[in-house]
Amino acid sequence: MYHGQTGRLEVVCGSMFSGKTEELLRRLRRAELAKKRVLTIKNHIDSRSGTTIITSHNGNYREAHSLENSPQMIDLITKMAENADVIGLDEIQFFSAEIIPSLRSLVAHGKRIIVAGLDLDFKGEPFQVVASLLALADDILKLSAICMKCGDTAHFTQRIINGEPASYYDPVILVGASEFYEARCRSCFLLADNPHPYVHIPAQKSPQTSY
Repeated sequence: MYHGQTGRLEVVCGSMFSGKTEELLRRLRRAELAKKRVLTIKNHIDSRSGTTIITSHNGNYREAHSLENSPQMIDLITKMAENADVIGLDEIQFFSAEIIPSLRSLVAHGKRIIVAGLDLDFKGEPFQVVASLLALADDILKLSAICMKCGDTAHFTQRIINGEPASYYDPVILVGASEFYEARCRSCFLLADNPHPYVHIPAQKSPQTSY
């Protein structure tokens, strides 16, 4: 058993536009001010700001290593972290559950792990990798955004396709920002073809109705 410095797992989660990446960047900057060695990682799926940069919606950014979801790349995280005290991972929901044992091992070996990502997908359902990390976390910060429909507190991420709510049966992963997504409160969150009664289904126009 490792008897050195105690590690910890910190999870920053919430809807899109809630400031998750900004909070991750803040914590990593503070770690560097404390003379800690920091390693920053992103998933290669997130190419919105380029392949080697993570950027918040406020425009702040930092260099990051871009890794794929393969077992080989996940194993590489452990090797890369050998010379780091603090490891930050952005958009953790893009990683597979195979990353969890690696992160737990790093924590057991005294590393401070900070992950940021969406807790719910566009269907309003949990990302399983994030749900598992929340259960294991030493520290959790759940952030909220402002609903773009009514101005209330928003915990959901609304996907919009051609001006309409996305279908429940659309693919879970669609990388984008304000061109596809809005922050919504529970009351304003909508899904087309939704099989679950706890989320609103947009009303369908009757073919007999004329406008």
